[in-house]
Amino acid sequence: MDNSGFQMFRLKNLGYCCTQILLKMALDEEKQENQDLLRAANGLCMGIGSSQKICGVLTGGIMILGLYAGKGNDKEFADPKYSQMVDEFTDWFESMYESTECRDIIGVCTVTDYLTNQEYLMKCGDLMVRSYDKIVELLESNDFSFGTRE
Repeated sequence: MDNSGFQMFRLKNLGYCCTQILLKMALDEEKQENQDLLRAANGLCMGIGSSQKICGVLTGGIMILGLYAGKGNDKEFADPKYSQMVDEFTDWFESMYESTECRDIIGVCTVTDYLTNQEYLMKCGDLMVRSYDKIVELLESNDFSFGTRE
């Protein structure tokens, strides 16, 4: 298990969901904290409100891209590369996992299954590691310095 995988495993054991884990790792890379962002991301866990629909890893990844390239105040606009990065990440994700929905990707039937079945946790772990690496690759290939935002 690489360092990212170990960090994800540790955060999962602390009770964070996949969306929160990705965001927390990006914030940790910057040596930042944002408890409000992590709380808000809780609603995207297990496929938006635990509906097992749009995967929380996908939404968390898009949120990280937004941290770097999205609109953040009244006087700025999203970076012109933002939409292209979101499209590229979404297309990569769907081609890699053949869906964007949690239930299709990991086969979760209930919240209890997700929380107690190690097979689901392994699927999610692999998904998070690959997605996190892809997010970093996208940012860096679009001239963003991952771990440093101004």
